[in-house]
Amino acid sequence: MESGKICRNVAIFIYENVEILDFTGPYEVFITGSDRGKDFNVFTVAENEQPVIALGNLSINPNYSIKNCPLPDILIIPGGWGARKEMKNETIINWIENVSNDTELVLSVCTGALILAKTNLINGLKLTTNRLAYNELEEVIPKSSELLEEVRYVDNGKFIFSAGVSAGIDMSLYVIQKLLGEQRALKTAAIMEYEWNKSKYYRK
Repeated sequence: MESGKICRNVAIFIYENVEILDFTGPYEVFITGSDRGKDFNVFTVAENEQPVIALGNLSINPNYSIKNCPLPDILIIPGGWGARKEMKNETIINWIENVSNDTELVLSVCTGALILAKTNLINGLKLTTNRLAYNELEEVIPKSSELLEEVRYVDNGKFIFSAGVSAGIDMSLYVIQKLLGEQRALKTAAIMEYEWNKSKYYRK
């Protein structure tokens, strides 16, 4: 490893009825772009350590619970039907607020924005979500925040929001570019045989 080079912890929060591609898409991007684990340590975290049942009855064993999770450098909040329940879960909202104080980046995929909207973290930010959830998100965001439609992802600096499902892959590639350069991001997309959609995004 190069002198001074760090391996960032990438924590992906999962919960009951999480959308599968919302968390596996970014997971794939960060492990593929990690230079064989040198740049990113990617793991899942849930409220508890028991298996989590995602949409489609996919059972996932989280690597950690919120009680023993290593401090994330990057925290990813995916969406899914379960986001409507988790946005009312005070334990999770408090955990996100606390852990976000020390993270480098917080990423939202799809309706993960609904969960972040219930924290005290998004005042004055621009954000986006799945186009089918625009109305839901507008109802819960503070007046100081602005919902952007028809964009793939929105970069506020520390907080980055993506639109629905596959947009989380585009956002994650953008984050690879932001942290490690465009060539690393392009190489990651090429390894994945994925056509990176870099258009229609907002950056502060």
